[in-house]
Amino acid sequence: MKRTHLPLNALRVFDAAARHLSFTRAADELAVTSAAVGQQIRALEDVLGVVLFRRTPKGLELTEEAQAGLEALRTGFLHFEDAVQAMQAGQSSHVYTIAAPREFYAVWLAPRLAAFREANPEVQFHLLEGEATDFTEANLDLAVRWAEGPGELEGAQLGEAARCVVGEGEWIAWPGDPQPGGPGSELPLIVGDAGLALASAAAGLGKARVPALLAESWLNLGRLGQAGAIEPCRRAYWLVAPLPQWRQKKVRALVAFLTA
Repeated sequence: MKRTHLPLNALRVFDAAARHLSFTRAADELAVTSAAVGQQIRALEDVLGVVLFRRTPKGLELTEEAQAGLEALRTGFLHFEDAVQAMQAGQSSHVYTIAAPREFYAVWLAPRLAAFREANPEVQFHLLEGEATDFTEANLDLAVRWAEGPGELEGAQLGEAARCVVGEGEWIAWPGDPQPGGPGSELPLIVGDAGLALASAAAGLGKARVPALLAESWLNLGRLGQAGAIEPCRRAYWLVAPLPQWRQKKVRALVAFLTA
């Protein structure tokens, strides 16, 4: 069945004007001008092909045609509100689905999520490993990525855009630093992520250039003896999400906590 295009904004204006029997009071409720209310009513009358209001010495009156549809219209608006609340309830549930690099989660994110849940005992977390996880496929709320910025997503930076060298000897390469010794340099060890690069350097397999935030966490946990000087770089860890997820109240609350 073909659906009729509904002029929802004009119908909302009509509902307000019908309740107040006044364009001026309807305009005050809707935070628009009386002229704008009049324009919407005239446009709605043109679409419907009926007159909705009569002017009398006592003020505005609803026509019979307007009265015939008003109850159904208001019931429809209540259904709209119920639908919106149902969708918001689904979004504002206390379950977070987050994708993050394994090592970053272990040494930086997990302790902070624990602190967040201590303050919000009803919260539940579903954690997925990896930076390239698809938001739609995995139904993610947030992801953590080592990147130059949020790209086409919304985002908030976690810590400084900085890195440092850990370990000694030959370079260890990883996807975030695929050619640490420069183009053509020999790479006896290539690993899959920054956590493996750190573990390899700590074990004496070479040196790696890794995110400073990760190295500092390892130092604080006593898993790394020392690290080189911190130097600025173009990448940082970012919390990212598409705009619809980013606007969710629960996501805003967690982002605020993690970036405080």
